[in-house]
Amino acid sequence: MKHPNCAALLIAAATLLPLAAQAATVQVTVLGRDGRPLSDAVVVIEPTSGAKPAAPAPVSAVVTQQKMQFVPGTSVVPVGSRVTFTNLDGWEHHVRGVPAGLASLNAGTSSGFELRLDGKAEGKEPASTEVTLTKAGTVQLGCHLHGSMRGFIFVTDSPWTLVTDANGVATVQGVPEGAAKVRVVHADQILEAPPVAVNITPVTALSLPTQVQPRRRRP
Repeated sequence: MKHPNCAALLIAAATLLPLAAQAATVQVTVLGRDGRPLSDAVVVIEPTSGAKPAAPAPVSAVVTQQKMQFVPGTSVVPVGSRVTFTNLDGWEHHVRGVPAGLASLNAGTSSGFELRLDGKAEGKEPASTEVTLTKAGTVQLGCHLHGSMRGFIFVTDSPWTLVTDANGVATVQGVPEGAAKVRVVHADQILEAPPVAVNITPVTALSLPTQVQPRRRRP
């Protein structure tokens, strides 16, 4: 699964680091509880020395509802991005977006957002609604009408944020050398694991095990 929004984050990272000699490539392999590569895991690298980098510029992203799924199942967007939800199925869907994980315990009843999208009628444009995500954190997506539908949006203020591919790998370019911490966030985790402290060198390769056991998505 490709994640077009990730390219925008990498471009933003490159523009923040004019000194190429100080920029590193970091390859992170994320493993699930069974030791297998974990796809769709969000990897966030946060340098712990030097000035905090500017957040990446907002983007426009699209999440569709198709064949009873959110597509893509996991998205990464910078803070302030606009996300358009589009229903391509021929029946009605809801979109409920709420803080994920422990953040949901402290969220009020008015937190998040809720949308209603009519089913696509033949010969007509599909129903779409846009939401602007203004706060960094994780958003769990669901549909009131179809409980099996689940999606995940990670709203980031770090320019070094990527989603792992089918091999469980995220290769992040343009990371400053030196001390940093690496976070891994996944839609199927119950609690986010503590960040891992690392020392970024010009070429850094990490293998990070997790306790995540991913759920099987509908075919």
